[in-house]
Amino acid sequence: MSNYKPLPVSFVRGEGPWLWDQQQQCYLDALGGIAVCALGHAHPAVTAALRDQAGKLLHTSNLYNIELQQTLADKLSDISGLERAFFCNSGAEANEAAIKIARRYAHQQGISEPKIIVMEGAFHGRTLATLTATANPKAKEGFAPLVAGFLRAPFNNVEAIETLAKQHDGICAILVEPIQGEGGVHVPDPGYLKQLRSLCDQAGWLLMLDEVQTGTGRTGRWFAYQHEAILPDVLTIAKALGNGVPIGACLARGEAATVLQPGSHGTTFGGNPLAMRAALAVLDTIEKESLLERCAALGERFLEGLQRSLGDVAGVTQIRGRGLMIGIELDRPCADIVAKAANARLLISVTGGNVIRLLPPYIIDSDQATAIIEGVSELVISFLEETTD
Repeated sequence: MSNYKPLPVSFVRGEGPWLWDQQQQCYLDALGGIAVCALGHAHPAVTAALRDQAGKLLHTSNLYNIELQQTLADKLSDISGLERAFFCNSGAEANEAAIKIARRYAHQQGISEPKIIVMEGAFHGRTLATLTATANPKAKEGFAPLVAGFLRAPFNNVEAIETLAKQHDGICAILVEPIQGEGGVHVPDPGYLKQLRSLCDQAGWLLMLDEVQTGTGRTGRWFAYQHEAILPDVLTIAKALGNGVPIGACLARGEAATVLQPGSHGTTFGGNPLAMRAALAVLDTIEKESLLERCAALGERFLEGLQRSLGDVAGVTQIRGRGLMIGIELDRPCADIVAKAANARLLISVTGGNVIRLLPPYIIDSDQATAIIEGVSELVISFLEETTD
């Protein structure tokens, strides 16, 4: 089907932050499969885990106990502070589970028509429920009727949420990205998540954080909420957790951790032994190679380097991000720069129409970071010169 519009390049091999196409031309990957390949391509530890597990057992279904699920759940509980995990195959599925948890929680509180507050600029997935929670009108076009039960507030605006609370009954949860990824790499003000946590505590709502893109180390901590030393009630993760192997997880604590009971939710493929081994290898490698600290340090280097080269350039509106999640906002649409970058053997993306997004692997070295900074800066300056009247 024609729902994708790929660039005219096909990759056949990868190693670390490098990809090779069919003509054996080499590309520096500053996108990491859209925040997925955090350890780069063909990482030895992940490769070894997959080979070993593929020779033992791939799938049995959740009709039987899968010990690797318990091992991964214990590990995720240790690093997140949450209590229980549901494993699935994608970020959208993890968010679907979170939405179902919120609704079932609300019904247990006697709320017959529960409502979840979501944000302007949000992206939570493309299933019907997560698409409704997503803000992008273009993504929703032609898919009505959408799912009821969502209220929308401006991102980074607690007062607007307080106003919604006065206007609507039945609110049971807030679903929010700690940093908006697809919406344009928007970083909220310090204290935003703490304020949301306090508001949810006062109102008896669940605080549900979508860390599909920010989680598993991307921002320099295991999870972005740890920069503010809070705990959500529900947490969704995916992308970097499997380094390319499809996996998602919905974590929860307190009452939210117990509302799903046998028969209330499930998955055929979710939690299979292969995905569990991949995720365990990823988490183990991040710890062994001190990649959280590396993400934090490299993120500062990216922001400083890009600010030096682009901060005073007319047409560059803002450079922002945290860890290895960087956005360069221009004052004009810039989707064409993706193809220009690929022609220069550099892989990037544009989100929100006018924000260049960088999501490089955690394992890049100093020279590769410099090459990305310099390459992107040259592309931006050239693009702005070409498109200035």
